[in-house]
Amino acid sequence: MMLKPVWIYLENGVFLEAKSFGFEGSRTGEIVFNTSMSGYQEIMSDPSYAGQFVVFTMPEIGIVGCNDDDMESQSIHASGMFVRSLNEIPSNFRARENLPSLLKKHDSMGICEIDTRYLTKMIRDGGPQMMIASTEVSDKETLKTMLKNSPRIEEVNYIEQVGTKKSYLHVKGVWNAETQSYNAAHNNLGKKIVAVDFGIKRNILNELCATGLEVEVIPHDFSADEIIERYKRGEIHGLFLSNGPGDPLILKKEVAQISKLIEAKVPMFGICLGHQLLSIAHGHPTYKLKFGQHGGNHPVKNTKTNIVEITAQNHNYNVPESVCSIAKVTHINLFDNTIEGLEYNDAPIFSVQHHPEASPGPHESKYIFQEFANRL
Repeated sequence: MMLKPVWIYLENGVFLEAKSFGFEGSRTGEIVFNTSMSGYQEIMSDPSYAGQFVVFTMPEIGIVGCNDDDMESQSIHASGMFVRSLNEIPSNFRARENLPSLLKKHDSMGICEIDTRYLTKMIRDGGPQMMIASTEVSDKETLKTMLKNSPRIEEVNYIEQVGTKKSYLHVKGVWNAETQSYNAAHNNLGKKIVAVDFGIKRNILNELCATGLEVEVIPHDFSADEIIERYKRGEIHGLFLSNGPGDPLILKKEVAQISKLIEAKVPMFGICLGHQLLSIAHGHPTYKLKFGQHGGNHPVKNTKTNIVEITAQNHNYNVPESVCSIAKVTHINLFDNTIEGLEYNDAPIFSVQHHPEASPGPHESKYIFQEFANRL
């Protein structure tokens, strides 16, 4: 495959040239790095990465190829990816296409033959920032102007783009390595929940179903009054708030609906963005981390058991220490001591910042899904 030149301009003034694969044209986004050793397809198809370019610290990317089963959503939502060395020819029995083909099909940009260690250190020291990459424009000043005139990631409501537009039942369980397929869901608990789709990952739904819950997925613009009425009638037993992209502080309508659910004491469980929205709805706004947490090797301490769990992470925003006035901290990130889990004092509500569905990543936090089901 012939790799075309691509020019990159970052808002700190850095101007670079590399090679491109996948989408051709111009694309803007926020640049972040991810330290996972595997799972590039799951990462790129995670809706939480909408509006972002992901720098992979793993230098060799592409060898396992891509397949439909490992997609975390119906599309690639990341603006693009940076890799040091691209492997175009997959070597895995599950592969159905290579990485460049997948990116091109979903209009996502791939950038290779670039020093990803340099980019990672730059983000580590200076934080994430906006950037533009183009296979069409090579002039630095023109790219600078194009970037300046583009919306910033915190100005865009990405959940309107990545979430479902209508409700549906999810009927798939977890991956079965022996059969090389997903198990069918068994709704044997006699309990039903609704999962609000802010950009939900498929494997989160799979894990919820694997507990025995019946799972109905609903759009982000849900009515709290309707949910409360269904809960009072016994039609549903709880609510799940999903992960998702962008700055949680711009989701004012969603926060207003969640506040109503809190007042009605509807049982709730949130992951990542859902965790953040619960904090905001309780009156404790989130803040942006210096360079975020993105990877599959983050140690998190469970304060109930004192066990350290290795977790998958993907977030730029965090809940503040002030939330401890109304909630108990259940998990702490041992890299930077930030809050990773909360259990609210006066309501049947808890949440975690990390991703216990382990796709990609370790499996050590999967018990949290069963904990949610047991509480209903």
